[in-house]
Amino acid sequence: MNFIEDVLERFPAARPALLAIDADGRGSVWGFGELIARSAGLAGALQARGVGRGDVVMTLIGNRPEWVLSMLACFRIGAVALPCSTQLRSGDLGHRVEVARPVIAIGESALLAELPEGVPSLDLDDLTRILDEESPQEAPAYPVDLDPGDPALIIFTSGTTGVARGAVHSQSYLMAQRLQAEHWLGARRGELCWCTAAPGWSKSARNSFIAPWLCGATALIHDGRFDPDERLEICEREGVNVLCQAPTEYRVLAKRSELRPLPAMRRLASAGEPLNPEVIRAFREGTGLAIHDGYGQTETGALTGSLEGAVVRDGSMGLPLPGIELRIDGGELLLQPDSCPTFFSHYVGAEPFTEAWWRTGDMVSADADGYLWFEGRSDDVIISSGYRIGPFEVESALVSHPAVAEAAAVAEPDDERGSIVRAVVVLRSGVPGPALAVELQDHVKSETAPYKYPRIVEFADELPKTASGKIRRAELRSDAGAEPA
Repeated sequence: MNFIEDVLERFPAARPALLAIDADGRGSVWGFGELIARSAGLAGALQARGVGRGDVVMTLIGNRPEWVLSMLACFRIGAVALPCSTQLRSGDLGHRVEVARPVIAIGESALLAELPEGVPSLDLDDLTRILDEESPQEAPAYPVDLDPGDPALIIFTSGTTGVARGAVHSQSYLMAQRLQAEHWLGARRGELCWCTAAPGWSKSARNSFIAPWLCGATALIHDGRFDPDERLEICEREGVNVLCQAPTEYRVLAKRSELRPLPAMRRLASAGEPLNPEVIRAFREGTGLAIHDGYGQTETGALTGSLEGAVVRDGSMGLPLPGIELRIDGGELLLQPDSCPTFFSHYVGAEPFTEAWWRTGDMVSADADGYLWFEGRSDDVIISSGYRIGPFEVESALVSHPAVAEAAAVAEPDDERGSIVRAVVVLRSGVPGPALAVELQDHVKSETAPYKYPRIVEFADELPKTASGKIRRAELRSDAGAEPA
């Protein structure tokens, strides 16, 4: 098997594959034939530099055509792509180099300068010369016949609870994305699909271009910082049909932009962390569309979602994807690995996972119809006076208050109750202090069960997060730097 032959070469060469919008708003359209030819030339240049089957190639490029071409070049010759976030710096990159041992790095020169010494590299100027048809070039590489179990990708976990680990996904992972692409992402042949995730994250690796192409859609990438008004303007101008964003982006759009119907938009999708029900309601009222939430992990790929044709239940992570076997044990979601075609092969340097069930570490509940509801990480759940309180419920209630931009809820030891809820709040407006703290406490009581309200409210300028934007609640549990009410 080979992704280039099995997917790209089945499309007419002139058919639009990629719409790339640069930081200045200029767009360029790449046909499948051009992507095939250019990535073949880059693959030949990699082979000439000693890169072969099974070798790791690190990328440090934003949402640009060069990133897509680098990934395709790896798929062509059986090299293992290690896409990294452009937000990583020397410590994070040094850890990845030490663990994954890349034989070459491709990226922007300023980011390559953050790498440890001794890692060969190609910067964007090098890529320009390699891809310039008027310049002397290496012979293009032919697609390698790969085994389904050969490694294709290394995606590092976000490191929410510890050191980031490199999850290895096999070649079969690429084609297996058809399951979530068809049943959750929902792009259709001839449509334009935009997954806004930055390179380096699990959702980006599978949904920026792989999933759209498996559905016959054109992929859109944008090399620019997130701006709420620009995001909607691009969707309108380019006629985006399917938009897949992070919950944070939906929350910001709901609070900072004027939501309106988008003529071409047919489907909205979200994944990465739970999405607040009030944000879904805001989009339904403003755009006429529901947001289809989904759930998965770096190691597992997509597992659940608000599926095509199913009713959206606001705040639910949806139903298991067809064929995926899940169960709840003591409140924790477990996966039967053999039922999941996108389950990872192993962590770099470790043996494959061989147990019967994969413990996700996520606490969920299920309703009578099988819809799943996220409650929190197993180590984040707050037990107070015998009540189990999911931090997301408290956070969702807090962010529904107009003064709150972000919030995190963690356990605070208490002599009488075992633990109480402590909230750390980042404000959009208002004056931090006892009066606002009481107002927020009363607001939570009005939004959810009163026993869940935060008995301690602290204010902070920002919340500690992983590079992918997830809140580090473990750090908050030991953090004394916030300003108490």
